[in-house]
Amino acid sequence: MKMTKLVAAAAALWLSGEAALAQQVLRFGHVGEPGSLFAQSAEHFAALANERLEGRAEVQVFGSSQLGSDREMMQRLRLNQQTFSLPSSIMSSIAAEFGVFEMPYIIENREHIRAVADEMLDEVFNPAAEREGFHILAVWENGFRHITNNTRPINVPADLRGIRLRIPGGEWRARMFQAYGANPTPMSFSDVFTALQTGVIDGQENPYTQIASANFQEVQRYLSITGHVYTPAFVAVDANHFARLDPEVQEILREAARETRAFVHETAERLENELLDVIASAGVAVNEADTAAFVEASGAIYEEFAATVPGGPELIERINALRPATN
Repeated sequence: MKMTKLVAAAAALWLSGEAALAQQVLRFGHVGEPGSLFAQSAEHFAALANERLEGRAEVQVFGSSQLGSDREMMQRLRLNQQTFSLPSSIMSSIAAEFGVFEMPYIIENREHIRAVADEMLDEVFNPAAEREGFHILAVWENGFRHITNNTRPINVPADLRGIRLRIPGGEWRARMFQAYGANPTPMSFSDVFTALQTGVIDGQENPYTQIASANFQEVQRYLSITGHVYTPAFVAVDANHFARLDPEVQEILREAARETRAFVHETAERLENELLDVIASAGVAVNEADTAAFVEASGAIYEEFAATVPGGPELIERINALRPATN
């Protein structure tokens, strides 16, 4: 009897030790393919954090939608099945305030988004995320989005008429492309290559890093440089689960996430030049779209956002006020 109790006690101790070890693994999931900006960003963050954590915890990165779609990973955060996710466009479906980043051409450049993040993350966007149970550690980048398709070059919004265009989840992206005349089709990123290859959709819109790392250039004929939306990427955690980590671990992770932004922007700028050549060299025809025509066609979406999102006009005004001064 004593031996049985000793074995049971030893087993319980071993299991508790295993549980403690399991809790030290901090999973970071994202949808980016190997070599993408998402992958490089998350891996840089993990290396920086793990060096400082000194074994108290370990960040492990899972890319290529291994842990699910963006929507599924946000649910996994709630269930404490992973610690970090890197949502982008989907945040507009989680809290209305994030829809302001879906407004065409509202972010001018990376200097502009840095100013927006520095001034508005903790004052505006984190309170919005925390209403839904999430917390944003830092603002990274998905990037400036451009259109690829197999039908025709896109020079003006009217060229999108009738094109079945994959978009990520989010009502404002759908409304924007409907206003331009396209047939927007929400779809998980991991399904896009096959859908393009089989003709289920005609095209998609993404930054160069997502286009090239997912090899969309192999199944697309045209790339139109529109830059219609700049999508930030948000280092998201479940607010309650993150708060239960050791305070020192929290601070290390928070600092590493914010320090990683410089690496993200530097890498993004380099990849923009390199990857446009990669896409073009695959035989994709590249054209510069008439951005003035797209801006002109975007007035209604701004008006609708301002009229339907509480505080919408102030959000637009505040972001516009943070645009870099021009000489």
